[in-house]
Amino acid sequence: MQRKIVMTGGGTAGHITPNIALLPRLAQKGYEVSYIGSYEGMEKRLIEDFDVPYYGIATGKFRRYFDLKNFTDPFRVIKGFAEARKILKQIQPDIVFSKGGFVAVPVIRAAASLKIPCVIHESDMTPGLANKICIPVAKRVCCNFPETLKALPAERAVLTGSPIREELLKGDKEAAYKLCGFDSSKPVLMVIGGSLGSASINQAVREALPKLLNDFQIVHICGKDKIDNLLLNTRGYKQFEYLKAELKDVFAMADVVVSRAGANAICELLALKKPNLLIPLSAGASRGDQILNARSFEAQGFSIVIDEDYLSPNLLVEKVQELYFTRQTYVDAMSKSQQGNAISTLINLFDEVIAENNSQK
Repeated sequence: MQRKIVMTGGGTAGHITPNIALLPRLAQKGYEVSYIGSYEGMEKRLIEDFDVPYYGIATGKFRRYFDLKNFTDPFRVIKGFAEARKILKQIQPDIVFSKGGFVAVPVIRAAASLKIPCVIHESDMTPGLANKICIPVAKRVCCNFPETLKALPAERAVLTGSPIREELLKGDKEAAYKLCGFDSSKPVLMVIGGSLGSASINQAVREALPKLLNDFQIVHICGKDKIDNLLLNTRGYKQFEYLKAELKDVFAMADVVVSRAGANAICELLALKKPNLLIPLSAGASRGDQILNARSFEAQGFSIVIDEDYLSPNLLVEKVQELYFTRQTYVDAMSKSQQGNAISTLINLFDEVIAENNSQK
């Protein structure tokens, strides 16, 4: 008998792309997938590209600070709960999976009220407010970092890592050599400055080019409008604003990677077993989650970390060379981790929770 799963999550790409990464394997396993998100959120646009039935509900944000919307949003959440309950009664799924975000709260709470088992996933080191509201009714609570397990109910917490698109594992390094105009004479350093492009990383890399190019060919994903036209003809240095289909090929070509430390980005590096140097967003420019992410990966032996406040061209060169010469140490550590196999772990978990639920009926 075909199993049905409802997925939810939205607000930012980090709450949506891991769900998308699960879709091909869910289809292979015979799951019928539906998605519940907000009426017009980012998730609606992204999910509709995958021919998955999409249902919109009202959603409100839970804030820890004063805002006039705090007086109206609870009513939107109550409306969303009623809408989600009606949709779930119609679909009658075997399980609900949430990747987080405020839209997930009414969905998870509605599913629990209908005795539909729920699995939720927390990307960051500490659970966000939306997931904190969902944890009490979830059958399993999945996470990316060993440290997060301490903040979760021990009997329901599972270290899974984050699902990444399986296509990233199927890159063609020869295609990337051709794309970048590189060859196999020198190792390749890949630099990823985050989706918006990091000014500090871009500047440090470019100032370090004379030294780095002695030892490496460099492919630099520098962000929208961040290409340096004066360096377009620099031999062994190729810049891109961003990469889509070609990203998997460039990953396959890269020997070592310099990256920001967003949860999805570092989980991709882990799954691909790419030795990496992480430069997390500073605490002054964020809520500090990238710093926690990076320190966890450093503690597990997956990464070298540079504090952005101390970033300089000379330190970058020194740490990139150290990373390259000790790269096998990082590959070995990442190879032992279960976090790089998140898709299989999660699908097995769905099967397990459905079987448990059926046995209790």
